[in-house]
Amino acid sequence: METKPSEDTFRDLRDENRCSRFMRRFRKFDAKEVFTWKLARTLAMGQGLAGLICGTAVSSQFLATNFHVNTPMLQSFLNYALLCLTYTTMLFCRTGDGNILQILRRRWWKYLLLGLVDVEANYAVVKAYQYTTLTSVQLLDCFVIPVLMILSRLVLKTRYRPVHYVGVFTCLLGVGAMVGADLLSGRDQGSTSNILLGDGLVLLSATLYAVSNVCQEYTVKNLSRVEFLGMVGLFGTVISTIQMAVLERGEVAAIQWSWEVGLLFAAFGSCMYTLYSCMPIVMKRSSATSVNLSLLTADLFSLFCGIFLFQYKFSALYLVSLVVILIGFITFNAVPTPEPSTSSSSSSTCDEGSYDNSVTTDDDIPEQEVSVRVSVEDPEERTKISEPENAHGDFVTVGTRM
Repeated sequence: METKPSEDTFRDLRDENRCSRFMRRFRKFDAKEVFTWKLARTLAMGQGLAGLICGTAVSSQFLATNFHVNTPMLQSFLNYALLCLTYTTMLFCRTGDGNILQILRRRWWKYLLLGLVDVEANYAVVKAYQYTTLTSVQLLDCFVIPVLMILSRLVLKTRYRPVHYVGVFTCLLGVGAMVGADLLSGRDQGSTSNILLGDGLVLLSATLYAVSNVCQEYTVKNLSRVEFLGMVGLFGTVISTIQMAVLERGEVAAIQWSWEVGLLFAAFGSCMYTLYSCMPIVMKRSSATSVNLSLLTADLFSLFCGIFLFQYKFSALYLVSLVVILIGFITFNAVPTPEPSTSSSSSSTCDEGSYDNSVTTDDDIPEQEVSVRVSVEDPEERTKISEPENAHGDFVTVGTRM
């Protein structure tokens, strides 16, 4: 009987402490510390990437509807060939560890797997439209976000705070509003020949995209952006050429070429090439999860373009979805993810591909006490004197390699 009032009192004190902590944090909230120019740049760059994806979607839609051209591997080949022409050539011109021969000698098989993952991720999501509906693709494609967060936690040791999960959940609510608007406007396009296979292809594509993006974030933050793009361009060109020759020989031969078709192919290739070139820059400033959250608005941009180009029906839920996704994106990026604590620092690599080994300074080495014994000539007054001394040592950190 006597313990119950004490438990109630303890519970009340605990609730009061929580409320007081919340009020202190609320009073310390400063909008200027959250809505910074860095956040504005991240938002602008992310929406720029979404606009490039919109350009690839619109050009592909024109090729499919107006000219009956459905060649996803040929379109992917154009992108990888442009990457190979520019960034792989830059790797040939380098010397030392950044040279392409040194990179291939050390980790060629890793980039081969990465190129295969990237090519098949693009192919699987395009192939899924032949078996399932647009609504299923839009919903299941969001599976890339939780997979990305899990892989980032396991591989990159990224630690997320509760506000980051709130931001992700808000973005997914925005996607739900977008899908609801599609259903209300009757835009549930796509095939229903084999929904189970189509949904499986979407989930496979989302998983492969997550693996590719985590590897990309690791490479651009620890090695070099040019190395990543050059290697993906090299192996992506080889893999897409083989797959195109096997799977799309008939479709490519049946294309009726004209200046409009050539212009649409050029527009698709340019948008995809710019997307691949700029995404590592945005990813280095933020994270793979942040980039993929910003890309959720790409479907909305495509819908807005389709209202004028393909006579899609407008719904106010599209605007609501856009606002909700942007709020979730800002919430996610307002609080930076804590940096993982590592025992040794990795080597810093600049975007130009030079591999610089950073030397640890004296300030980075903790002071240690070393006991020094000094003998006095008088044996009767022989004492032991201990005095602190700074133990400094020069060493070079070892860079992380894929």
